[in-house]
Amino acid sequence: MDSQEALDVLPQRQPTLRVVAMPSDANYVGDIFGGWLMGQVDIAGSIPALHRAKGRVATVAVNSFVFKQPVLVGDVVSLYAEIVKVGRTSITVDVAVYSQRDPAKPTCVKVTEATLTYVAVSDDRKPRVVPPAD
Repeated sequence: MDSQEALDVLPQRQPTLRVVAMPSDANYVGDIFGGWLMGQVDIAGSIPALHRAKGRVATVAVNSFVFKQPVLVGDVVSLYAEIVKVGRTSITVDVAVYSQRDPAKPTCVKVTEATLTYVAVSDDRKPRVVPPAD
């Protein structure tokens, strides 16, 4: 374990999404697929976006995505999503991802940081204006 791993702690708020990385999410040598993690990040990012949009949203951009550490089979993966910008029809969300591993010697590692942009869409999947905040 390097010094960076020892310093990471979960944010002091409820995660947007929490999931366990399973063997079916890994390639033949046991590494979790980056695409699996990207999918989880998209799901987590969409949750605050759809609540803010008060309805359907569609992913329109992955502005940034950085894999900082690997995710291992059995890790409890916690995703924290936060809206950072609201435009006329778009909502930008930052997502931070942490893995908790090794119950015998618990370790928390920040594994990913990402920024995604969603657009509010109507039932016909055309962009619509994001309603004012409550």
